[in-house]
Amino acid sequence: MTRFTAFLCGLIFGLGLVIAQMSNPAKVLNFLDVAGRWDPSLALVMGGAVMIAFIGYRLIRRPQVPVSDPAFEPQPTAPIDARLIGGAALFGIGWGLVGLCPGPAIVALGFGRWEAALFAAAMAAGIVLYDRVSRLILPSDSPAPDCTNPDGVPGRLASAPRPR
Repeated sequence: MTRFTAFLCGLIFGLGLVIAQMSNPAKVLNFLDVAGRWDPSLALVMGGAVMIAFIGYRLIRRPQVPVSDPAFEPQPTAPIDARLIGGAALFGIGWGLVGLCPGPAIVALGFGRWEAALFAAAMAAGIVLYDRVSRLILPSDSPAPDCTNPDGVPGRLASAPRPR
């Protein structure tokens, strides 16, 4: 993907977050508060996104080559394990407590929101803490996640066949 295409995708994503008010923690917290001041409007945002993606996948034939990259790069799959479930739980708890997740927090930083700055600092501290703790817990010879293509070659997956 070219830098311009990546920039454009990020810009559109960020604009969508602002328009949908996903970068407003109060809006998100009201959506999550189903027993109190519930605001269902973000469910409409999710429903709209799912509907557009569904229609898009049905109408557009998959091209043989991506528009902005030399080849498709299928992602390796990993099993659902305790780390994945624990990470998802922490993500959900954090989102429910403060009304921000990483994408909207970055967008909210652009508006100078102190909550977003605090969230980003806590997120960075958590990343560093995880890195340090995992180095202590996991042995240095523990295998990395399997990121090999079907040919057994580690790294980029450009040579992997595209699933039909």
